[in-house]
Parts: sequence; C-alpha cells; structure tokens
Amino acid sequence: MVPVLYLLLPTLGCYVALSIFFLRRPHLLHAARAPAFPIRLAAHRGGSGERLENTMEAIENSMAQRADLLELDCQLTRDGVVVVSHDKNLSRQSGLNKDVNSLDFKELPLYKTELEIYFSPGQFAHGSDRHMIRLEDVFQKFPRLPMSVEIKEKNEELIHKVANLARSFDRSDITIWASEKNSVMKKCKAANPDMPMAFTILRSIWILLLYYLGLLPFVSIPEKFFFCFLPTIINRTYFPFSSGWMNRLSAAVTKWFIMRKSLIRHLQDRGIQVLFWCLNEESDFEVAFNLGANGVMTDFPTALRHYLDKKEPRAPASSV
Repeated sequence: MVPVLYLLLPTLGCYVALSIFFLRRPHLLHAARAPAFPIRLAAHRGGSGERLENTMEAIENSMAQRADLLELDCQLTRDGVVVVSHDKNLSRQSGLNKDVNSLDFKELPLYKTELEIYFSPGQFAHGSDRHMIRLEDVFQKFPRLPMSVEIKEKNEELIHKVANLARSFDRSDITIWASEKNSVMKKCKAANPDMPMAFTILRSIWILLLYYLGLLPFVSIPEKFFFCFLPTIINRTYFPFSSGWMNRLSAAVTKWFIMRKSLIRHLQDRGIQVLFWCLNEESDFEVAFNLGANGVMTDFPTALRHYLDKKEPRAPASSV
C-alpha cells in the first residue's frame, strides 16, 4: 500500500497543479475566442417588470434604457406564425384556457391589463399595449439588436421557422439559441449552426462537475453564453420548489457550487459570457457584478440602467 501511495500522491499532485495552471491560462490549450457581442443589460421577457411582458411597448421601453440583449420565448400558432410568448397555455397571460397552437395568429387574445412579475412576487406590470407580437416583427423593427430566443419544446416546425427567420434577416450571428433541454438544443443547432448557443441545464451541471473534477480546462466548449440564476434570490424572489426546506437546501448547495470567481473567469477567458438572471434589485446587481458577471438579466431595465450608469459613467462626448 505504501509504494502505491508514493506513486499516487505525486501523480495526483501533478494533476491538480496542471488543472489549476490551465484553468488560469486556457489560451494555452484553446484558441482565443472573442465574445460574440458584449452584454451588460439583458431585458427578461422584453422587460416584463415595467411594461406587459413580451409586448412591443416593453421592448421599446427596454431599448430606451439601452438594453444590450432581449430575452424572448417563442411559441407557434395553428397557422404557423412564430409568436413571442412565454407560456404555451394562455390562461396566465390572457385568462383564456387555450394553447397558442390551437389558435390562428389573428385569434390570439389580448394580454390581461396587469400581470404579476414572476421574479418579483406581489408586484404587477401594466401597459397600454396588450397585443401579442410576431418574432418576425421584432426582427424587422430591431434588425441589429441581439436577442436570446428560448425554445421550450421539441417542436421541429417552430425550430426551423426561427432558424429561417434569423437567416432571412441576416442576424444568425446575434440571435442566441436557448433551451433548458439538451434534446431541443440538438435540434436547434442542426437547424441553424450559425446561431450561438447558451448552456442547457444538463450542460451547465456537466460544466460544473468538470470544474470540480479539474477536467474543465481540457474539454472543448461550443456554447458562447452561460445564463445562470443567482442562488441568493432563492427564498426571496424565486421559489423553484413547493417545499420550504427544499428551497433552502437548493439555495445553499447552488450558492456553494456556482458562485466561484475562478469558474466565471475561466469561462470568460474562453469567450463565454456569463449572465445571472433574473435580478430585479440593486443588491443582486451588486452581487452578480462583484462575482465578475458580464451582465445581468432583469425585468426592470430602468433600474439596471441606473445602476450601471452610476457604477460605469459614460465618458463625455468629445467636442471636435
């Protein structure tokens, strides 16, 4: 046993040293990859805390706050129109207990006059615009604005229509594929490989495991965006489980696993932007940026813009 330890311990020590060395210097193993486009302010559901979610009014409000990215979810209507909608069923948004895919685009109901903000329970958004919108209209009105388009289900018609819309508007490079599911992301990547990808849930867990095993520096990473929830918002604005003790356990475990500056720095050094979601309070903005996040996804673009302008005032324009 002792001779084995003499061999094992130095080998393990060398492995740990090499892992730490390359974790801090990933460019020695991987080609340098510049970020696709810089993101500081990402508007969740188009900016759903200040106007009704996913409406053109919400998006225009976010643009007024100089949003760098719109986060949108898409569904497909019965007549094949890609619409911007978080929910498949319209009950929460409109009070109509029907799925989007059971109606033609012209039959879609108006949004309710107010909607509760999911990540700020007890607060409600209002707006004069209550119309659901087509993804095509958003692409047409904001042709060079980066957007993250989340696909929730393995709907190949929807995936191919989104892929083709990105191509037809010549914006594949600034339209991000997002999905929670590996199976869906695989279809998305096949439909339009020119669109950058965000991590799925399983891929995020896999990356974390590789990091703790010391293997992360040695594997390739095709994704360009790591959208991750901030663990400190669990039990305060986000309740992933119905049980209180499960939420407390989730907060403690995920905080320990995720909030690692060395992990964030390594991903960034490999051209991957790290954004925390969905943060609606200045104290959470502070935590995210202190961890080294590239940006924050928020329901309240005005609040985040005020924070960023306070922390990162723009240089005055030169008078030439």
